[in-house]
Amino acid sequence: MQIIGCDLHARQQTLAVLDTATGELMEKTLTHEGSKVREFYSTLPGPVRVGIEATGTMQWFLSLMEELGIDCQVGHPAKIRAAEPRKQKHDRRDADLILKLLVENRFPSIWRPSKELVDLRALLLHRHQWVRMRTRIQNALQAIAMANGLRRGPSLWSQGGQCSTIASLPLAPHTAHRRSELQAMYAKFESDIGKLNQRVEAQAGERPGARLLMTHPGVGPITALATDVFLGDPKRFADGKALASYVGIIPSEYSSGGRQRLGGLSKQGNPLLRFLWCEAAAHAVRRDPELQRFYRRKLIQKGLGKARVAAARKLGIRLWIMLRDQIEYQEFCRRGQMQQNSGDACVGMPGTRYGATSHRPID
Repeated sequence: MQIIGCDLHARQQTLAVLDTATGELMEKTLTHEGSKVREFYSTLPGPVRVGIEATGTMQWFLSLMEELGIDCQVGHPAKIRAAEPRKQKHDRRDADLILKLLVENRFPSIWRPSKELVDLRALLLHRHQWVRMRTRIQNALQAIAMANGLRRGPSLWSQGGQCSTIASLPLAPHTAHRRSELQAMYAKFESDIGKLNQRVEAQAGERPGARLLMTHPGVGPITALATDVFLGDPKRFADGKALASYVGIIPSEYSSGGRQRLGGLSKQGNPLLRFLWCEAAAHAVRRDPELQRFYRRKLIQKGLGKARVAAARKLGIRLWIMLRDQIEYQEFCRRGQMQQNSGDACVGMPGTRYGATSHRPID
């Protein structure tokens, strides 16, 4: 068997190859020009196992390994680096470290989404980038309007506000040209985002998980599809805390001894999913009575910012439970009411352990 530790970069890769039959160890560097990579891996006698760190440019390599029938494992970069105590770091040492972890069965493999999920993620990210660019254009047009004494608020983006209000402002030649260009770009982005919204709605309607999530008040097709796509298999999360840690809506911590120090959000997760959950929570707290009571209580205790994040976290855990158990919103509420009436742990909370007889009330 051939075991390969691969330190993958954009232009080249450094390999540490071990033949388990003979014990021979070989080091090699391949450039990504031409067909050198394909020729090398296609000539290896099977079976072959390759380990790489997760990077943003690895998709082509994973597709090649799948095409050649090679087992390719993707590892967590931070956990791989933590296995090396020395401060010397270069490509050969990185490849040797990956090979060592593979041989010792300590390689920290991560979950990988399917090609379908990767493609749907690209659709959601593309729409989000377009929305952000449209917002920048709106800010620029709003600045031009306010600099000339025009304050219309949201009505500025109506057809009348664009055609008659902003277009009629008497401006200097260069500023007038900038206004015209921004208006043309705004109209184009509005049209493109509308088409992307239709594609997202169509995809959300085709996926059973997204249809379940849309039954929750305040959750639309974009948030439902993003939750379904970015979480993937919901059963890979042990509990709600593991989910919140994965998304990055838990506090950072630097504690030692008997003193606990909590900081801001760790944000070690998907930023788009955090953003969408916060946006959806702002609507859900107006429509769901239980979530509304929780939000108002946190608003008094912690203030606006922390209350919004807490509501987003609670909403995200709800959506995860609905995905995991394949239930709609009404069934979720029914189960929660039954457990509250029976005095058992609430949905998503663990049972009592370590001799405890009950839970401390947790919001």
